[in-house]
Amino acid sequence: MRLGLAGTGRIGTSHAETLKGFDEVTSVVVADVDPARARAASAKLGVEFADGIDALFQSGLDGLVVTAATDAHPKLITAAVDAGIPVFCEKPVAADIEGTLAVIDRISGSDVPVQIGFQRRFDAGYTTARDAVASGDLGWIHTLRATTLDPAPPPAEYVPHSGGLFRDCGVHDFDIIRWVSGREVTEVYALGTNRGEQFFADAGDVDTAAATLVLDDDTLAVVSLTRYNAAGYDVRLEVLGSQSNVIVGLDDRAPLRSVEPGVVALAGPAYPGFMERFRPAYNRELEVFVSVVAGRATSPCGVADALEAFYVAEACEISRRERRPVRIDEVRR
Repeated sequence: MRLGLAGTGRIGTSHAETLKGFDEVTSVVVADVDPARARAASAKLGVEFADGIDALFQSGLDGLVVTAATDAHPKLITAAVDAGIPVFCEKPVAADIEGTLAVIDRISGSDVPVQIGFQRRFDAGYTTARDAVASGDLGWIHTLRATTLDPAPPPAEYVPHSGGLFRDCGVHDFDIIRWVSGREVTEVYALGTNRGEQFFADAGDVDTAAATLVLDDDTLAVVSLTRYNAAGYDVRLEVLGSQSNVIVGLDDRAPLRSVEPGVVALAGPAYPGFMERFRPAYNRELEVFVSVVAGRATSPCGVADALEAFYVAEACEISRRERRPVRIDEVRR
């Protein structure tokens, strides 16, 4: 199997290294809008180099992995589908709802598989939580509590192009709440604040936010987000039912410190970032994509799933700006 990878930043380089380790993958070809960066990744990893995206598409690919900048995602997805090449693309599909809908419209009717990268769906803890909900062991679910707490803010130049905290960061929580619960979000109320770097406010963004989501069976979900959690990367999900509960992300490396007498501190060290926390999930996600390329599996997370999570993020952003509840039907196109 010959796989291409477009975009050789941090996550792209990591994905290329993972892909080359799969027995079924005979070659990996990397490209980037910055040829020097792609050439450096090629030399470091011992994979093939393509001098530009056009050359990548002309190199006889069986599948394509897209880890380029967000504004390149729509063109790369549609080009791959047009060429009959199965494609995996890191979220988001596009920078906004209109762009996502345009991709959906463009590829509708095609049987070329498209897989969108929401890696939490491949994490063992989230998978177990989903199974617990589906089995009924928890009783009926009344509350989900999700957190994504980054240890430090991204670079200032990243923020104006990120889409904002809800679209860039919270969208993972919105997707996993839908996936674990098996329900759809119908309404949101969100708030955000800025107590950190001025560049967040300058970009019209916030560095800390909270959102309450109402699901279609009246289950409540609470999402907490921040760019400032120096204790470490903290991503958890609590699923609370009428009979029992489960917690994802409560392990020895969770950056939590109890002040109750006699409670032993977690072993640590805390996860420094998302790559370390979710490395097994990223590997499993790419394993599944290889199976999709080989025709043994269907896409486990398509463009329509990404759109639903984006609707929730969009509703949260409107709610934050206008300080009012927003129904998902208000943003649905």
